[in-house]
Amino acid sequence: MWTDRYSQRHGVDMNVEAKFSSSHTSEILIVGGGLTGLVLAAALGGAGVDVAVVDPIPKVKFLNPKFDGRTTAISAGSRAALDVIGAWKYMVGQASEILEIRVSDTRSPLFLHFDHADLKAGPLGFIVENQKIRAALFKSLENLSTVKLRFGQHVQLLNYDNQFISAETDNGDVLSARLVIAADGRASPMRKLANISVRQWRYLQTGIVCTVEHEYSHGGVAQEHFLPAGPFAILPMTKNRSSIVWTEKESLAPKILSLSNEAFTEELKLRFGNYLGDLKVIGPIFSHPLGLLHADTYILPRLALAGDAAHAIHPIAGQGLNLGIRDAAVLAEIIINALRLGLDAGSMNVLEEYQRWRRFDNTMMVAATDGLNRLFSNDIAPLKVARDLGLAMVNNTPPLKQLCMRHAMGLLGDLPKLIRGEKI
Repeated sequence: MWTDRYSQRHGVDMNVEAKFSSSHTSEILIVGGGLTGLVLAAALGGAGVDVAVVDPIPKVKFLNPKFDGRTTAISAGSRAALDVIGAWKYMVGQASEILEIRVSDTRSPLFLHFDHADLKAGPLGFIVENQKIRAALFKSLENLSTVKLRFGQHVQLLNYDNQFISAETDNGDVLSARLVIAADGRASPMRKLANISVRQWRYLQTGIVCTVEHEYSHGGVAQEHFLPAGPFAILPMTKNRSSIVWTEKESLAPKILSLSNEAFTEELKLRFGNYLGDLKVIGPIFSHPLGLLHADTYILPRLALAGDAAHAIHPIAGQGLNLGIRDAAVLAEIIINALRLGLDAGSMNVLEEYQRWRRFDNTMMVAATDGLNRLFSNDIAPLKVARDLGLAMVNNTPPLKQLCMRHAMGLLGDLPKLIRGEKI
């Protein structure tokens, strides 16, 4: 009766015994070969856990620079995790240090300035192109015999019994495991197959992302200007390059994106300024709608959500992937600990620890980014005065400023071993 109710509620097929004879079985199945899924695979595989990763996108497309032109802010804690799993060494020379962060509001003399020298703890973070992170993660997986990559396969059906959960793919394969991790992004087909509901809304904003080359060195300084339409971030990349994350009104973005390269550059200069000298856009321009999403639960029996499948936030704080890496670090730790004790990694007792560990941290970041975006993405005079005074107060209160810096670096809270730079 219990399994029948589970099947009815979550839309899974209980008639699995005949299918197991043709299935490929692993301890952990990760659905989603994006950055969070690959971090988790490397963490588990490095400890000898049998892992399969499946994704509908062919691997060759994942490695195409035109597939994803975004950059990502990697916090100090995430860098430590990437180092432990053997991926960071492949990013040396590809990552640009963030030595300072300057936050300013439109036409206000008040500002917030973070300087890594105030903490004496190394860079505040790093900016790395997503394509470089992905390539490094693939390299870190090459010598892990326990990790099997299955790209170009789409999961169409979930099958469940008390011992296994399996994913049936579009080519007829059945991949079964004790635990399935859905790390398949904001739209998460796996989350939908499991009928996990979410709280979500769209912002009336579009994120425009591009890379610019400029005349002078950025000096490792990341800038975030709050404009009425939303935050405009200038993030330091290697050489004399910066990544632009430009939040624009949804109604205006299509007009900007339809401009010629010359006209687009002129619009960009109005927001960028001339402090880095002459600039030009290099490479393609990407855009995507902005919104918030948070799953009502991260876990079901033998199923867990991770990364954007569980929570997707506004890019205002540059913490999206860092939250996913922390999810992966916690999942890896509780799974490895469970297996060492001879426990079932897919049991609810094990998975409830993951949810308890990660849900509060993620909820706080979801709320913080949503609140900051609403507070700063407007030109309402009373709010502008309040937020500018807030920036100045933090800037002139060293203990509070250092606390904010450590939080941005991912060094506060109940940290899993990987984030602390320790092997599991």
